[in-house]
Amino acid sequence: MINTSLFGDELKGLGFTFYSGVPCSYLKDLINYAINESEFVMAANEGEAVAIAAGAFIGGRKSVVLMQNSGLTNAVSPLVSLIHPFQIPVLGFVSLRGEPGRPDEPQHELMGRITAEMLSIMNIKWGYLSSDIEEVRKQLQQANQCIEKNEPYFFIVKRGTFEPVVLRKQKLQPAQNAFICEKERADQLPARYRALEIINSLKDRQTVQLATTGKTGRELYELEDAENNLYMVGSMGCVSSLGLGLALTRPEKSIIALDGDGALLMRMGNLATNGTYSPPNLLHILLDNNTHDSTGGQQTVSHNVRFVEVAAACGYVNAVYIHTLEELENAIKRWKLEPKLTFLYMKIAKGSKKELGRPKTKPYQVKQRLQVFING
Repeated sequence: MINTSLFGDELKGLGFTFYSGVPCSYLKDLINYAINESEFVMAANEGEAVAIAAGAFIGGRKSVVLMQNSGLTNAVSPLVSLIHPFQIPVLGFVSLRGEPGRPDEPQHELMGRITAEMLSIMNIKWGYLSSDIEEVRKQLQQANQCIEKNEPYFFIVKRGTFEPVVLRKQKLQPAQNAFICEKERADQLPARYRALEIINSLKDRQTVQLATTGKTGRELYELEDAENNLYMVGSMGCVSSLGLGLALTRPEKSIIALDGDGALLMRMGNLATNGTYSPPNLLHILLDNNTHDSTGGQQTVSHNVRFVEVAAACGYVNAVYIHTLEELENAIKRWKLEPKLTFLYMKIAKGSKKELGRPKTKPYQVKQRLQVFING
């Protein structure tokens, strides 16, 4: 067994001080250490944890993700369509439930056989974590070399690797909703491009804009390809989680996450995580056209969801129904003057700007210039 505190201190010495993940019995002691001694964000799912860690890395923190191997399947989308194209290095620890030759629950049997193969298929370098601390030190150095080259690295962790760590008592932070405004009048239903024009016109040198995958990112790019923009090209549903990680690590910046109804519906657990950690410098804007616009205009189920109430129930300090472009402008200005975790919901028209192009800058270049902007 590894002395978990000693292992955690080795990670600290290499600069890894930010963790996100979902609990697993094999990793519980490392998670307890991270909660006790570092900064840990408890994610609603493993894909969300990867996106949070990615945002923290963009903000300048070397990040760790922790998950059971069954959760690795949940993390595939951000691993292959966020971590890979943007070249964001995260250090991962994934448990080996269903290890061949060991008795385990039937749901882990197949996953235990394919965990290593999945990582290899995703072009993620990996190794089995040793239980000998001297060997572990060498392994961590090798992993850190990958991180320094903007490559992710995962350790596969077998049962009984970590010595017990007692979890200190945690305090619950009850949600405090300061302002909730539901629908009060008719919707203006502007084009998405017009809403983005308003949002973009209000940015300053402290503002970072993160646009969800699909037409939102493409329209923002066409409106203005700015150094403080990031266009998600995949990892659908992860934009506010990326924003959470960035907002927590760079509290001096104003982080705006631009979301779509189809994307948010895909990972609604993000709302609960955002509300719990509640960074005041995060503004989450949902532009809802009840449509999967990028894939042919198929209808989403957003018409059945009262997003403002959901966001408020999840702990957003301010949750506001936006009826017009004028209200959108005023709400963003209020958030800039009095920052609190805020959710703005606006219904928009179906469709997008005609002859819409795609970003010509490669994703990793977008990430690099955003990091330069943030550190400027």
